[in-house]
Amino acid sequence: MFTHMKDLQFEAKPDGPDAAFARRLQEILGGKWGEMTVANQYLFQGWNCRLPGKYKDLLLDVGTEEMGHVEMISTMITRLLENAPLALSEAAEDSPMVGAIYGGSNPAHFIHGGGGALPVDSAGVPWNASFITASGNLMADFQLNVTAEAQGRLQVSRLFNMTDDPGVKQMLRFLLARDTMHQRMWLAAIEQLKEDGLEGMPVPEAFPDSKEFEDFGRTYLDFSPGNDAAEGAWASGPTPDGKGEFRYDHSPRAHAPEPVLPPGDPRLYGTNPSGPGKLASKVKSAVT
Repeated sequence: MFTHMKDLQFEAKPDGPDAAFARRLQEILGGKWGEMTVANQYLFQGWNCRLPGKYKDLLLDVGTEEMGHVEMISTMITRLLENAPLALSEAAEDSPMVGAIYGGSNPAHFIHGGGGALPVDSAGVPWNASFITASGNLMADFQLNVTAEAQGRLQVSRLFNMTDDPGVKQMLRFLLARDTMHQRMWLAAIEQLKEDGLEGMPVPEAFPDSKEFEDFGRTYLDFSPGNDAAEGAWASGPTPDGKGEFRYDHSPRAHAPEPVLPPGDPRLYGTNPSGPGKLASKVKSAVT
């Protein structure tokens, strides 16, 4: 059950209108790594979590906060669109600069949204629920959540350098700080899972087949010229899970011969090595 508070978590008010930047800001609202994605991702991970207590609360708390960020950014976009010119002639009357800004705006903001935010990215592509992941495995999900926050912070950082509006910058500073906290939080949650003995690395840590190929699980295969990759911590030394040592293979070999596939069913009209006539009669005989 959700309760909506009319107050925003942080102020979302620009110093002036900027329809072109409103379009860019759509990326962190409805883009792949935007707030709509992380809000729904964390909420679904929480709803799917089978462990009552701290982990479920963590996911639902952060998902709820991110939904508040959706409202903040939507509010900022709507305010950036205030008093925006609706025609190029109207924009040009003010100044050439305003005309240029008009040229960078998103027509859908006015045609579809009536001067408000939309559930789309900066290119106008609708937000897609396939962006979210809720696997039911907390270790796998928490690692993806670190990535989601890193990508989100990266995009906010880029947007920060695309505007001179002090009000917009203040909101972006807040979002950057929360993205920082959330990255640290998910990394801490990963370690907590290990300490609680719930999940480890690799994911899944437990595998029913004890004959998993251990050598392949620790060998770095170098397919590039030179051996620069051998200097990495992934090519030698202990593995992060402490269960063995990395190996480095500069000349990976094949472990199976070249595949030779049998002729296909002629009714699928593929190109077969034995010729269509001969194979067709062969299949016909077999069916008969």
